[in-house]
Amino acid sequence: MMRLSTLFRNPLVWPAATLVCLFAIDVAHRANFLSITLLSGHLFGAPIDILMNAAPLVVVSLGMTLVIATRGIDISVGAVVAIAGAAAATVLADDPSRVPAAFGAALAVGLLAGMWNGLLVAFVGMQPIIATLILMVAGRGVAQLLTGGQIIPIGAPGYLFAGGGYFALVPCDVWIALAVTIVTVLIVNQTALGLFIRSIGVNPVAARLAGLSSQAVVFGTYAFCGLTAAIAGILISSNVRSADGNNAGLLLELDAILAVTLGGTSLAGGRFSLAGTVLGALIIQTLTYTTYSIGVPPEATLVVKAVVVLLVTLIQSPAARAFAAQQLRRAANVRRARARARA
Repeated sequence: MMRLSTLFRNPLVWPAATLVCLFAIDVAHRANFLSITLLSGHLFGAPIDILMNAAPLVVVSLGMTLVIATRGIDISVGAVVAIAGAAAATVLADDPSRVPAAFGAALAVGLLAGMWNGLLVAFVGMQPIIATLILMVAGRGVAQLLTGGQIIPIGAPGYLFAGGGYFALVPCDVWIALAVTIVTVLIVNQTALGLFIRSIGVNPVAARLAGLSSQAVVFGTYAFCGLTAAIAGILISSNVRSADGNNAGLLLELDAILAVTLGGTSLAGGRFSLAGTVLGALIIQTLTYTTYSIGVPPEATLVVKAVVVLLVTLIQSPAARAFAAQQLRRAANVRRARARARA
């Protein structure tokens, strides 16, 4: 029983349980929900669709996780997604064969956007929400300027392969999201950066007094977040075969923040979980799929999502985990007392 109570304290248990419950609802509604078939040389099925649609959110959320772990926030990632897609489309509009240049332009503008946020937060000393709000507003305008306020179609096959192609039977964007996840995990766990981020998140003053260059670390996390947003912009614009400066990445920053918090990362900084973030992104995408699948009206989808997120967040709070562990101990004590009485 003690092992069970310890399990309930694991921050990954509740997100995983939520994902399983959503899958169970889908299976109950449609028995073949988990079935995956091979058609035209590719894998098809609801799980593949969920993974494919969740890939951009997973990528953005990984960058957001590191920013939040340093007590920051980045609400400009949706605008950066739009800028990256617009930059790539602008390059391809002149010459559809310049696919590497389009990728480079998208990644460059994302990195520059992240560096701009990092400069304002780490070196100028702006509050993170204000610094990123500036780019959130201005960035959407920049994307619309690049696209001329129009939706620019993209037809370069090499570019479209990133978000709409398949590799080894699986959508390419799933492989890209997996690669970004692995790289992020290696950077955080195999270098000192993870320790630095946790130290700054727990106590930035103590970290600075210990000789840690907190400004450089914070600047790096925002730059990385901008880069992940640019990758997501490539995936989204490639998948929809166009760049839309007005709607691309709209409200994606809110889903990313939700994914991070659902995964157990503390908004107060210090404690973060990359695995939890991936689970959180999958929960959000699965929830979206489930609401449409079971026939929830489109106008009520956001309300259902908000209720589920609220419940999961409350359940995985420290107070709720402590309460669940306490109830398990009480139940164990009652069973022991009854066993002794029968003996």
